[in-house]
Amino acid sequence: MFNRKRNHTSNPRIEKIFEYIYILLGSAIIALSFNLFLLPNQIASGGVSGISTITDSVFGWEPAYVQWAFNIPLFIAGVILLGKQFGFKTLIGTIFLPFVVFLSNDMEPWTNDPLLGALFGGIGIGLGLGIVFLGKASTGGTDLAAQIINKFTGLSLGTCVALIDGLIVLTAAIVFDIERGLYALIALYVTSKTIDLVQIGLGRSKMVMIITGKQAEVREGILNKIDRGVTKLSAYGGYTDEERPTLMCVVDQTEFTKLKQLVKSIDSTAFVVVMDASEVLGEGFKRA
Repeated sequence: MFNRKRNHTSNPRIEKIFEYIYILLGSAIIALSFNLFLLPNQIASGGVSGISTITDSVFGWEPAYVQWAFNIPLFIAGVILLGKQFGFKTLIGTIFLPFVVFLSNDMEPWTNDPLLGALFGGIGIGLGLGIVFLGKASTGGTDLAAQIINKFTGLSLGTCVALIDGLIVLTAAIVFDIERGLYALIALYVTSKTIDLVQIGLGRSKMVMIITGKQAEVREGILNKIDRGVTKLSAYGGYTDEERPTLMCVVDQTEFTKLKQLVKSIDSTAFVVVMDASEVLGEGFKRA
């Protein structure tokens, strides 16, 4: 299916510059969220930052130093054991994030309420990670450890990440208390949902399936009045076994009402099925 609305092709050099900006901006947001919300409330929501929260409380070690001490060897191990696919951009995130943690370690926390710390810390970490992922990089840390474990144990990557983060949260519950462990779980959940939001976006497209006896008119209206592509699918009625071709179209949420009114004006008896499309790639939508 071809969508008629086109995006302008970006300059590869400009795209590369923006990728590095995403990495630096995302890493800075993660670091600030750590110092403003998670660390002062002793919320160790997984990852190397969670380990540094625990070591700060138990030993008084500077979190930035602990993060460097874990991140850099893990990056080197990842390159040796898994290959060079991580690249220079991941190394930047690995080094720059603890650097911002170090620079901002004297900032006053924005809240001393652990629930607010977990919620807004989780949002901040998720936002930062999502932006870093848009830069086609990562911040290293336990993600690399999970990939190494995955390679040598055969466990799924998701299981490896869950095991590592779960162990960190469990340690936090033992070192601090059960409540802090529960707050850490809240922060982990909020982080994952925020990453999804950044990756997919707030907008939701609609996939519309239309069965109508006036296919030519509906198709013409979609192409010329809404300026979207449409695909004709072969289908048969379950009761009559007669051929009933179906029109499929993907539109932005803002265009859906216009499409619905268009179909109704052409064929008020048309059968229309509407589904959410969380992400659409291609002409007229996001580029892969």
